[in-house]
Amino acid sequence: MNMDLARNHLKIPVAKAAKILKSGGLVAYPTESFYGLAADAANETAIRRLFYIKRRVPGKPVLLLIPAVDSLERYAAHVSETAKRLMDAFWPGGLTLVFEAQKEVSALLTAGTGKIGIRLSSHPVAMALAKALGAAITGTSANISGESPCNTPHGVLQSLGKGVDTILDGGETPGQKPSTVLDMTTRPYAVLREGMILKEMLQPYCEDLR
Repeated sequence: MNMDLARNHLKIPVAKAAKILKSGGLVAYPTESFYGLAADAANETAIRRLFYIKRRVPGKPVLLLIPAVDSLERYAAHVSETAKRLMDAFWPGGLTLVFEAQKEVSALLTAGTGKIGIRLSSHPVAMALAKALGAAITGTSANISGESPCNTPHGVLQSLGKGVDTILDGGETPGQKPSTVLDMTTRPYAVLREGMILKEMLQPYCEDLR
């Protein structure tokens, strides 16, 4: 992609990016760690395209970013009191909670497990994009699967090129660690990935954690 096209690619408001998502497009956006790749979580065609451009194999779940806590019940079938304590303590922020998914959630996102990872982002652009769409967006990293995640818009362009419809330019993101993923569907609760939120920080809110 030439630099003139790249500059146009990056200069776009959130409202226009949300319209792209509504029409089945893909939008890269900054998060607390790296750039994420958004598709409308209710659009199976867009989700399939996301898998295609990331060269992501089926069978790997994709987490969601929701626009607000009160939209959680649209995607999670059951929210325990422990989960509510964790949400109060760490949302918005770098904690992804895994719930039993509502039956309407695409099996492409759950990888056929019936479970879905959900997070409320603290990054203003990521949150604004989900709010503008009025629904959950995918939270997978904006890069080819297996490659290093990107923390700049031009890194996204180099990785995904024309596969992504637009990029919300938030400058360089912090990188470092991704979100921590905690499975709330098992007992004891299981830390599937330790990232921004350390396990020891979760223990005061979880009576049963491994």
